[in-house]
Amino acid sequence: MAGAKKTQSVVVTKGHGTGNDFVLFTDPDDSYDLGTEAYRFLANRHTGVGADGVIRAAHTASSPEVAALLEVEPDAVWFMDYRNADGSLSEMCGNGVRVFAKYLLDTGLVTLEPGDTLPVATRAGIVDVTKSASGQFHADMGRWSFSPGEFLVTARGLDVARPSLAITVPNPHVVVALASMEELAALDLSSAPVLDPPAPEGANVEFVVPADPMVVDGVGMISMRVFERGVGETLSCGTGAMAAALATRHWAGEGAPHHWKVSVPGGSLGVRMFATEEGEHITLSGPAELVFTTTVEI
Repeated sequence: MAGAKKTQSVVVTKGHGTGNDFVLFTDPDDSYDLGTEAYRFLANRHTGVGADGVIRAAHTASSPEVAALLEVEPDAVWFMDYRNADGSLSEMCGNGVRVFAKYLLDTGLVTLEPGDTLPVATRAGIVDVTKSASGQFHADMGRWSFSPGEFLVTARGLDVARPSLAITVPNPHVVVALASMEELAALDLSSAPVLDPPAPEGANVEFVVPADPMVVDGVGMISMRVFERGVGETLSCGTGAMAAALATRHWAGEGAPHHWKVSVPGGSLGVRMFATEEGEHITLSGPAELVFTTTVEI
């Protein structure tokens, strides 16, 4: 029929990191013709595969928006092209980059021994992922920064709008401190929290409660729920866990730890801050699992 769209067969893999789930596929040279609707279809939990985001494994050299990163890191052969569930582009994803490394490893696209580091090209720059002997992955997300602006956050289940702290790591985040686990559980994140003023590019919103005691054996302990822009509430958010730990350390003041355990509905993540010559870096550690592989007609 004239004007009918062609159907493409795409081999995809479902994976997750602490319940933050992704659809991944390999497209080294941008040979698939996939638009926003195709990414929405893959992420749709009713008619597609279902995920919080979609990751396309592309060659960095064949991706004009990141090809220049090869001048900085020639070994960053693979580009993690990340899309939110609504098909919108995102800078990167902390849980996703670990699952991406696991995917590249298990599909034979890279080799990575325990202790080795894999540089990954993202829209936020190079992210170095290291595989541990236990099978977990540690991602050095580079430098972070406080973001301009002060936002009041309104959400269902909160009696009044709450102040927040804006942090870029490298996605935009707005972190809100809550008083108790009961308050955290009472949140209704079926709809997006409202920021006043609105964030120009949107933001992930994290709600955080410190443990009691907050520090155990030198490690800070917090619990978090998150509403991700372009997705909704997710079981976990890697960059959100980092933003939550950074915000809590800031609020705690001098003497607060640089190692944190962040409990999320999907499990727990490790966050560590450390000094470098170019400024403080932050790393995220946690599991990465691949669930199944199938062929989808798009």
